[in-house]
Amino acid sequence: MEGGWPSRGGFLLCLTVSLLLQGTGDTFTINCSGFDQHGVDPATFQAVFDRKAFRPVTNLSLPTQVNISFTLSAILEVDIHRQLLTSFLWITMTWDNPFISWNPEECVGSHKVTVLAENLWLPDILIMESMDVDGAPAGLIAYVSSGGQIQYDRPVKVTSICNLDIFYFPFDQQNCTLTFRSFLYTVDSMLLGMAQELWMITDMSRNVIQTQGEWELLDIKKATPKMLMGRSLYDQITFYVAIRRRPRLYVINLLLPSSFLMAIDSLSFFLPAESENRAPFKITLLLGYNVFLLMMNDLLPASGTPLISVYFALCLSLMVVSLLETIFITYLLHLATTQPPPMPHWLHSLLLRCTSPRKCCPAGPQKGNTGLGLSPAHLPGVKEPVELVGKVPGPKEAELNGCPGSTRAQQEDEAQKQHLVSLWVQFSRVMDTLLFHLYLLFMATSMTTVIILWNT
Repeated sequence: MEGGWPSRGGFLLCLTVSLLLQGTGDTFTINCSGFDQHGVDPATFQAVFDRKAFRPVTNLSLPTQVNISFTLSAILEVDIHRQLLTSFLWITMTWDNPFISWNPEECVGSHKVTVLAENLWLPDILIMESMDVDGAPAGLIAYVSSGGQIQYDRPVKVTSICNLDIFYFPFDQQNCTLTFRSFLYTVDSMLLGMAQELWMITDMSRNVIQTQGEWELLDIKKATPKMLMGRSLYDQITFYVAIRRRPRLYVINLLLPSSFLMAIDSLSFFLPAESENRAPFKITLLLGYNVFLLMMNDLLPASGTPLISVYFALCLSLMVVSLLETIFITYLLHLATTQPPPMPHWLHSLLLRCTSPRKCCPAGPQKGNTGLGLSPAHLPGVKEPVELVGKVPGPKEAELNGCPGSTRAQQEDEAQKQHLVSLWVQFSRVMDTLLFHLYLLFMATSMTTVIILWNT
């Protein structure tokens, strides 16, 4: 029954769907009795459904304006090796269908209805960086307003190409792009716009994002470049999604243990150079650091050379240099206490300048240990000089042996050897202190450089 009230009672609701063909205008008035109780009769929009294969315009020379927005609800995975970003989006598209209109007052105040999206014309908007087919679920619906505006929301899991730079890992920030573009329609047939303001998209994504894992959303920006392919010009919107890695896991499991081991290695220089425990202690630290790197290897990126790998290599090199310095000092002390070679005059003068910078260098070596303040006979691990050259005969023994004049010469010779031992022991200590300061300087410079690079 058209234009009247149904005999079974209730409202007779009239929904007017205007199907305006190019150059002509046809109006269909469809009886939608029982609209308030049983929904809309499927035949109401049948005329629109039959034309879903064609772009809904009254003039084919007019482009269809499609407005786009999305909500980034999850950052599922960032694959460094394959350079892929996997995210979950809620994409919203709105456009006008001039063939649809009705008077809400005649339809019990209904301003919006829902229909199956598969029964309507849908814009072929794609994400150009996507590496998967459209994974949107089937059976989605669209909202159709009384003025002919259609809103189509669809959730989709997007695996997109992203140029990932891991040099600053784990303090890295990544910028990935999501480009929305029609696959078939050029600017003559379709124009793209924004359904929401960009700040609203960013704030909504931050509030809705579900994952509290490794990545966090920083910002979303956009650009609207046109794409020229041959003679065809396409409209597109490019969104730049900036994300940042949460570094807490890597700081606790990688950087802090490495820093602690380096600090212990530095403090091991305060062990006496003559101690037999310094070298084994450093070897144990070096082995422990290698085991630490092997255990934590799974936390590092599988490809590329991040700055943290350079940092670990630098720490390992410093520990090796520290061990070599200990071996060198141990060798000098062993040489000084067994068979000390003659010390060159320039080295003796330099040593005196280092130990007594306020005094002038003497013309020649001094006898005994005066001027050096050393007692090599009391150094741990240093043998008595007398033991090194044999027992010195006393004056009475020399007189009984018939060599009264040799006593003074032997005593002078022993004094010179004692002085030579003291010089080489002092030189070893000075070298140990000098190399320790050089070690600290190089370590501080390297760590500062790495920290500055991470901050930039």
